[in-house]
Order: sequence, then C-alpha cells, then structure tokens
Amino acid sequence: MQPIRTFNVSPSLPQRLEPLRKLAYNLHWDWNVETKDLFRRLDPDLWESSRHNPVLMLGTISQARLLEVVEDEGFLAQMDRAARQLEDYLQERTWYEKQRIGHASDEKGQEYYAYFSAEFGLVDCLPVYSGGLGVLAGDHLKSASDLGLPLVGVGLLYQQGYFAQYLNADGWQQERYPINDFYNMPLHLERNPDGSELRIGVDYPGRTVYARVWRVQVGSVPLYMLDTNIEPNNSYDHNITDQLYGGDIDMRIHQEIMLGIGGVRMLKALGYNITAYHMNEGHAAFSALERIRILLQEEGLNYPEAKQVVASSNIFTTHTPVPAGIDLFPPDKMLYYLGYYADVFGLNKDQFLALGRENTGDLSAPFSMAVLALKMATFSNGVAQLHGVVSRQMFKNLWLNVPTEEVPIKAITNGVHARSCVAKSTQELYDRYLGPSWSSAPPDNPLWERMDAIPDEELWRNHERCRLDMIMYVRERLVKHLRDRGASPSEIASAQEVLDPKVLTIGFARRFATYKRATLWMRDVERIKRILLGNKDRKVQFVISGKAHPKDIPGKELIRDINHFIDEQGLEKQIVFVPNYDIYIARLMVAGCDIWLNTPRRPREASGTSGMKAAMNGLPNLSVLDGWWDEADYVRTGWAIGHGEMYDDPSYQDEIEANAFYDLVEKEVVPLFYDRDVDGLPRRWVDKMKDAIQLNCPFFNTARMVREYAERAYFPASDRYHTLTADKYAPAKELAAWKDNLTAHWYDIKIKDVEVSSGADIEVDQIVNVTAKVDLATLTNKDVQVELYQGAIDADGQIVNGVPVVMNYQGEDKDGLSIYTAEIVYNISGLQGLSLRVLPNHKYLSSPYEPRVIVWAE
Repeated sequence: MQPIRTFNVSPSLPQRLEPLRKLAYNLHWDWNVETKDLFRRLDPDLWESSRHNPVLMLGTISQARLLEVVEDEGFLAQMDRAARQLEDYLQERTWYEKQRIGHASDEKGQEYYAYFSAEFGLVDCLPVYSGGLGVLAGDHLKSASDLGLPLVGVGLLYQQGYFAQYLNADGWQQERYPINDFYNMPLHLERNPDGSELRIGVDYPGRTVYARVWRVQVGSVPLYMLDTNIEPNNSYDHNITDQLYGGDIDMRIHQEIMLGIGGVRMLKALGYNITAYHMNEGHAAFSALERIRILLQEEGLNYPEAKQVVASSNIFTTHTPVPAGIDLFPPDKMLYYLGYYADVFGLNKDQFLALGRENTGDLSAPFSMAVLALKMATFSNGVAQLHGVVSRQMFKNLWLNVPTEEVPIKAITNGVHARSCVAKSTQELYDRYLGPSWSSAPPDNPLWERMDAIPDEELWRNHERCRLDMIMYVRERLVKHLRDRGASPSEIASAQEVLDPKVLTIGFARRFATYKRATLWMRDVERIKRILLGNKDRKVQFVISGKAHPKDIPGKELIRDINHFIDEQGLEKQIVFVPNYDIYIARLMVAGCDIWLNTPRRPREASGTSGMKAAMNGLPNLSVLDGWWDEADYVRTGWAIGHGEMYDDPSYQDEIEANAFYDLVEKEVVPLFYDRDVDGLPRRWVDKMKDAIQLNCPFFNTARMVREYAERAYFPASDRYHTLTADKYAPAKELAAWKDNLTAHWYDIKIKDVEVSSGADIEVDQIVNVTAKVDLATLTNKDVQVELYQGAIDADGQIVNGVPVVMNYQGEDKDGLSIYTAEIVYNISGLQGLSLRVLPNHKYLSSPYEPRVIVWAE
C-alpha cells in the first residue's frame, strides 16, 4: 500500500537525556571510550543487536529504561562527561590552526579540502564499505578531524551497501543484501532553508538523474553522501546507489559519474569553495571534467586555463599495484555517456579520449580512470614506499624520457586510526603509562621511551583477556551462523568449544583475492597438521575471516577450500573461518590474535593496513615483505617470510614461501611464544610485543599520514589554487599561455655543446667544471632550468639513481647561445656518468615535470 504521506520519526528523549542525541549523531563516539561505554551501559543487549548503532538504540529502547536512567546519577554524570568531551574536542585549538592560521593561506581566504572516495569504512553500523580502501578512507576522515583540517568527505550512500556473507553447507560463500535503513543510522538528511530536501541533478544520456544528500558527522569533519533512490528517478537510476561495486560496466560508469560529477555539484550546492580536491583512487576522476566545465561556462576561462586551475588543485592517490585493478571503459561508452564534455571543451573525440589514454596514438585503447586522474593532478602518490616504486614503473610512459625514479608519483605510506583499532583495555593501559597523546604522538616523541614502564605481566594479562574476548565472540558468531543454516545440534555444540584461550593464535583476515594467497599455509597438509597438533603443550590455532567479491569465483574457491580442509582434516576446533567479516570482527581479531599473517604475492599488496592495526595492539606480524611491512622493522617487530625475492614461476614461489612460513612457525614463533618464566610469562615475546607497539604505532598511524598529506599535498594545492585564481584568474591565464608557447617551441631547443674540464679519469671529490651551450630558440633562460645529471653507470651503460645539479646561467655568447656552468664532484669511485637536460621552469608550475616535456643531451 503506497502511503499518501511519510514522516521521519525521531527518538523521543526526556529533556535531561537530550545530550545523548548529539552524541549519537557524531561518530566521535567510535573512538571515544567514554561515549561508547555510555551507550553500552544504556542497554548492553540492544547495543550488540543494533550493530553498535546508538541512533537505532535510542529509537527502539523502551521509555521505561529511559525514565530509569534519568534517575541514575552515575549514568547522568557519565553522559555529561561524554558531552563535555565532545564539546571540548570540537572547540580545541588544533594542529591545523597552529600550522596555517596567520600564514599566507589565511591571508588569501578560507580553504577547504574535498576527499572523494567510492567507499568509507567508519563504523560497523554504516556498512557502505568493502574492505581496506574504505576503512582507510574512514580513518583518513577521523584523523583529519583530530588534526582540525577543513576537510569534507564525498561519497555515495548505498542502499544495500556491499553484502552480508554466509556460507552454505559446502563452505561456499553466499551473499545477502540487507537494506540499509538510513533513517535509523547516524545520518542527517541535508535540507534547503525552506525545509525541502537538498537535491542535485546530474546529466545522463536522455535524462537528468537526481540525488539527495546525507551527512555523516565524523568529529569535526562532515562526510556528504549522494543517494539516487528517490523520485522522480526511474528504477534503474534508483540502483546507481544500490550496491557498492555491484552491477555491470554500465552501472560502474553510472556510479562514477554520480560520485565525480555529482560530488562536485553537491559541494557547490552546499556552498563550499573547495581549494584542493583529493581523489582516493580513480573512481572520482570525472570530477575534473565537471570542474573544467564550470570554469568554462561560469567563469569564462578557455579550456587550457580551466584545465590548469583544476590540475593545480587536484591530488590523486593510487592504491593499485597492477594494471588489472584499474577501471577501464570502452571508447564508445565514454563518448556515449560523457561525449558532451568534449563539445564543451572544444575537443574532438580523439582529443577527449586521449585524456584517459597512456598512448594517445592508440585510438582503440580503452579510457583509463587512473590515467585521467594522473593527467588531471599535479600531486600523485602511492600508499607505501614499495608501492611508489611500483606505481612509477607502471605509469612511467606518461612522462616520456623522465628517469623512472624521478617520475612524479610520490609515496605516502598508509596508516590506521589508533583510537579506532586498539582495544579499549589496551588503550586504557597506554593512557596510564604513556599518557593520552600516544595515539597521535610522532616517532620522536619521548613518551615512546616509556614503553618499558608498562609491566610485562600487565601487558600480557591484558592481551590474554583480548584473546579470550575474541574467542568468546567467535564462538557466538559461529553458533549463530550454524543455527541460521539449520545445522545439527552436535555441530552447534561443537562450535561452542572451538579454539583454546591458551593456545598460540594466528590471525588472517582480509579480502579473498587470489594474489593474497589465503591458502598458502595449507600447501603441505602433514606439516601444518604437525604444527597445529604435534605437541600438546605447544599447539597452534588459526582464526580466519574475509569476503570474496561476489563475482570473484577463484576467491570464493579459496574460502571453500579452507572450509573443506577444516572438515576433511578434522580441525574444527583448531581452525575457524568466521563468516561475514566486518569492522567489529576485524577489531576483535587484531587485538585478540597473537600473530598477524599476511602472504601476498610481492609486489601485489599496495599497502595492507590490517597488520598495522595488529601491531598497534602488540601483535608481531608474520608477513611477506610487501606493502607497509617492507619498510617496517620486520626483525624486531615480527618475522619476514622470504627476503623480498621476485619469482617468475608462481608455483615455485608458493613452495619456497610456504616452507619459509612453516620453518618460521616451528623454529622461531612457537618456541618464543611458549618460552615461559617461573611466573608463566613469555618475557621475550612480550619484548617483541613492546617493540611492535613502540616502533610501528607512531609511524603507521593516520595522524602521521594525514599530516603528511596536509603538508605535502593539501597545503601546496590549496595555495596554488589561491594563487592561480587571484585577480580574476590572471596567473592561471598567464601560466596556460606560457605552456602553450612552451609546447609550440620546446622541440626547437638544441643542446649545442658540453665542455668538461677533466678527462676520463678523475679522483673521488675532485671538482669537475662543466660548461654547456644551449640554443633556446625563441624561449628565454627564464623559461627553462638546465641541469647536469650525474650517477653510477649500470651494466647496460645507463645512469642509475642519478642526481640532478642545477646549472647557473651566465648569459649569451656572440652566436646567441645561452651559456650555463656548474661544478660537480663524485664522492664514490667506479664507473660514473654525466648527462645534461633541459626542463621547463615557471614560478607558477607545481614542478618542472608538470608540462611533461624534457630535452636530453645526445
């Protein structure tokens, strides 16, 4: 029956309990122990059954219970304390204010940074994320709030989210898509001044699709999400914000148009003047097209000028270590859905498609969202140091003739939000001994020297409690799953006894993609059974969880293989697969396991963040040297599987690394864990736990990560935006015209002569004088930067790891050639080389690589 009218019914609270409403609707409760405890205290069973959703709790709790707590002085005191903590948090002077207020940016005007992501993993009661990318985005917002950054999040609000996982009797992953009830979630529906819903429209072929706007308040940071499941949209358009990563290629392009183009229109409708745009992966790259259109049609710029403004204020983060992970769209689909942008820009179809092509001469190549993002950004980065190397290799052809190590794709290593992932009791322990600022303190802060002050027994007993909490929850979850499946009473009874709270527990939890090799530990059946069961006093057990993408059949087969292995080998009590992995299970596992296992095929893991969370809780990592683990202290804080080798034969690699895993567990991990003193404490294991915390917590932390984004990307991009848009875009127009002239005459530059003061044999630290004569044609010395490029010569006769030395301009000779000089020295012996290059130079360029041209001496 269709309603003739609808009402949004809010929880009814006694006036004295009104602070609960504000606390419930700000996700600060997720990383504030006092507030989370408050809601748990209000109704423990309802807290659990609501998936830790305080808004749903307040809407369903009995009025009798509310009237009861109104008379509970202890509860009221805790509520008032939590409310004051939130108020103090929102009002406190922040790191951002100390960095930027009173600086040049402040004089230029207000700044805002927009962070676009296809998914955000914030809390388990907002299931609009699939895995690590989303949780990283959520942690990014939390730390941006902690630091006081003027950042706003932009995403899509999915009616069905990702999916809920369950296993059938054969261990095969099945999917359910529960409907998200937005009105009972910590969401605000944005409205116009007259009370009507704020809506934006996005053009699709033959129609306009409308979306309303929901806001999640993440501390001081608002996250705005678009929802197309409204009238007057047709049923297909309702589904644009239905499932995360669901549907076919047409649905994917629909979603990315809504995220990128709709996101820009939404920010404008909300009244934000964004000065830096951050695209978290390529999903939001269409935002650049919409920004250019606005500057053309509303600000009167031409295409090169508009593109310059957009690129100068765009930031792009790639999380993809392989080409197969990039969104690619066929040329005909791009033209069908977005060809009108080519008309607005004044480009023909091939020029438009070239924006998303690495090889612009390949007219049949698909349109790459990562390439579009890279071409439309002046700051790009990978998410770990090794991933930066991989990304520069992947995309080096976008900067022809630039040495691979100088390709302008930087690396900002990921982190995790400490207060979100460290167990409550462990946080309280750190607060007592390290002080409350441990969660954001940098590595050089003296407080980390106080780790030794934490008594070994206290740290170990706390960890044992975390392990017990995890096991009790795993048992409950398994029993519920079996009951839902209609399992036998004996199966259910057995599930209530899985895992031993005293046994060394290895955790493995992540997305089930084949490159992560979730079954590597099963390669030698007899050996792993010996490890699990061989010594009754030194047993080992596994807790495993994770989802495969609904269309990833090989990933689903891995899950089934694990469950078959458990059944066939009779290991139901030693190995547990926990269905329906989510943020809550992840937090229990990274706190309650003893070892965190990660076995990706190097270098396929861009970063990986679950191991960081485990380390913050004191867990040593046991991992292949990939992603973040490659740059951690993997000797003091865990164990490395292999030494970073690369293999051509995957089967051989699996054999070698599986054996390395078995050797490490048998010879190092198990003996260290079970080596107890007279007090029953594994002292040397606890030392490793303390190292894991002290060395990893302060660096692999979003407090450090977001500060790095701010200093290296947001502040410079925002400043460039203010600079280029000043005086009615005069600097942007100047730079665009300069680039146009540069491109027209660049290849007329000729390096005529290079004179070196010494012969082929020199000594270490000997000064060598170099003079170059360059024909700049119609360009001037102010348009270029001339550099020497010196370094060792490899076996192929190439300069490797070259170091640039800027040459000094000395004027022109009688033939009109520009003279440049420099002094160089070599501080190591061996075969060394020297070359010379010319790069663009302009005061408004973000870097000399921005125009993507370079001339080398032949």
